[in-house]
Amino acid sequence: MGRKVIVTPHDPVWTEQYKTEAARLTSVFQPILVAIHHFGSTAIPGINAKPVIDILIVVKDITAVIHLIDPMAQQGYLSKGEKGISGRHYFRKGSDAHHTHHVHVYEENHPEIARHLNFRDYLRHHPEDAIVYSQLKEHLAQTHYSDPAAYTDSKSTFIRNIDLKARLWRQAQVEPS
Repeated sequence: MGRKVIVTPHDPVWTEQYKTEAARLTSVFQPILVAIHHFGSTAIPGINAKPVIDILIVVKDITAVIHLIDPMAQQGYLSKGEKGISGRHYFRKGSDAHHTHHVHVYEENHPEIARHLNFRDYLRHHPEDAIVYSQLKEHLAQTHYSDPAAYTDSKSTFIRNIDLKARLWRQAQVEPS
């Protein structure tokens, strides 16, 4: 039985799960760690999400992550390499059918860092768009219950639109008119 797409209402426990895992990961990444962030839907209060904690780790040197594969395995993580995104190292925790945590590691200044954090922060500050995203996720989870790739692909247009809004919103915050 393959992975199923299940979204649930927001659970405040996700923040505590992130904090617990972040403390463990901080000890693994400490020599090269710049920052660690909770991102993705579990980091946005009030929206439906797959109950998988997404963690973004910023490091000084992405090539040094290769030396952390064994320590990450000791924490229950499987290294998946770049997994389609150049300059990223991706780790997954959990079984093939049930992931509990995803860790995305980037070297500081990689553009995906800002994109992920802008998306999260924008939806935290724009509940009307967060609700639309939540409803879309619920609909797509029902439509693509047995096809996680189709679920993800079907969100891409909405995500690109929010990415643009989020980038403009962030620029306005940095450079007020």
